[in-house]
Amino acid sequence: MKFRDGYWQMKFGFSHINFTEYLDGEISGSKSGVDKPELCKLQIFSASRKINRRGDTLDIPVLTTVISSPMPDIIHIRTFRHKGGKKSLPVFDIIPDKPVSKEDCAETGEKEGVWTFSAGKLRAEIDTKGAFDLRFKREGKILTTGIGKLSGHLTGPEGDTYMAQYLGLGVGETIYGLGERFAPLVKNGQVIDIWNRDGGTSSEQAYKNIPFYLSSGGYGVLVNYPGLVSFEVASEVVSAVQFSVPGEVLDYYLIAGADLKDVMRNYCTLCGRPALPPAWSFGLWLSTSFTTSYDEKTVNQFIDGMAERNIPLSVFHFDCFWMKAFQWVDFEWDKTLFPDPPAMLARLKKKGLHICMWINPYVAQRSRLFDEGMEKGFLVKKANGDVWQWDRWQAGMALVDFTNPGAAAWYQEKLKALLEMGVDSFKSDFGERIPVDVVWHNGEDSEKMHNYYCYLYNKTVFELLEKTRGKGQALVFARSATVGGQRFPVHWGGDCSATYESMAETLR
Repeated sequence: MKFRDGYWQMKFGFSHINFTEYLDGEISGSKSGVDKPELCKLQIFSASRKINRRGDTLDIPVLTTVISSPMPDIIHIRTFRHKGGKKSLPVFDIIPDKPVSKEDCAETGEKEGVWTFSAGKLRAEIDTKGAFDLRFKREGKILTTGIGKLSGHLTGPEGDTYMAQYLGLGVGETIYGLGERFAPLVKNGQVIDIWNRDGGTSSEQAYKNIPFYLSSGGYGVLVNYPGLVSFEVASEVVSAVQFSVPGEVLDYYLIAGADLKDVMRNYCTLCGRPALPPAWSFGLWLSTSFTTSYDEKTVNQFIDGMAERNIPLSVFHFDCFWMKAFQWVDFEWDKTLFPDPPAMLARLKKKGLHICMWINPYVAQRSRLFDEGMEKGFLVKKANGDVWQWDRWQAGMALVDFTNPGAAAWYQEKLKALLEMGVDSFKSDFGERIPVDVVWHNGEDSEKMHNYYCYLYNKTVFELLEKTRGKGQALVFARSATVGGQRFPVHWGGDCSATYESMAETLR
């Protein structure tokens, strides 16, 4: 999101409170000589205008920067104007800030006009004089600098508020990441909104939006906000990455390492490592794809056609139309096309195949599960208590509320019947078109739930597979993701076309 009109001015209607002048700093936690490690935290207070006399301290906003760490080589930064807002869920499942060593905390403090916070070999520095810029260094090398005069608190024309951070870019520094994206691999010059959408592989929209980027300068940045995060990557200001969130608080992590592989390793330690997929999943998969009319004969034609060409298969996937139209999802086979599913699956298993089935988190009005889910309170509701519905994809479609543990268990129970037939995995499709004008069972923030929903959805399916098939045998075939989604492998690349141009989009 752009706040500036060029470099020198703000856009019409926007007001800006920036980091103008250092006021004060304080440390809490371990000090040198304390044997037991404690949470070490540095707080720096900044005035939003020059303070020449005591009267200048009246009627002036103060911006606060809180610096802590969950582990070596990662520094956690929280900046805010007003911190009294009600805390809302969901939040990413990230390891918490931890006590640091006595040695690291002994290096945290103010010396010769510079405040320093250390986390292993990574340091954050702020000068008490001059520009209020937050420098990040590793082994003496500057990785990036938070630009105080550009960063801070913004108020828009309608009174909506934002917090923004500008981190400087060096000459030739390139930026990568921000989830699954189909545009150019190098993100410099792009404007990217972290908001899951079902947009195919040919646009700036993406199914897997991750507010984490990786820099050729040797570091990564994770913005710790599950909702809409807007990134201006060398676009609004060409010498900086700017990221912003709505509200009064901006929370992010600066992640360093010996090299970029080490940065990624630290990121995964922070947010969760992938489970190991089963060995059979590394073989070739064959799907009915969006074949709208197929039966067992069609399936065998596909499989036998591969055998005739000496192409070995490991997995066969039944896509959408294994269920009756207008009834997705009810987890029941269309008996007119598949009269004896257990026997059919047994025949496919004799061919050495594993079986995957297409599912989604939606319940059509004609599904046998709709009334059951509505009566038990397992479907997402509007503010007035009505079940939220629309006619996209399936007529009268509702949405399973995975913030309700009862709904998650109910959904798993329906899938369990398919596993007992011989199914090995599920394609947990969709999970992106999540409404924001709804009320969740546990009261979670609807804007933040838009992206986070897919985490709960894929977690629900993956944990059932892990429980029934055992660790190392669980696998989903997911489309949507947010931070931490890598814990539930694997993901596919979204709706593409059978062209070389579309292959290039998918590879990017």
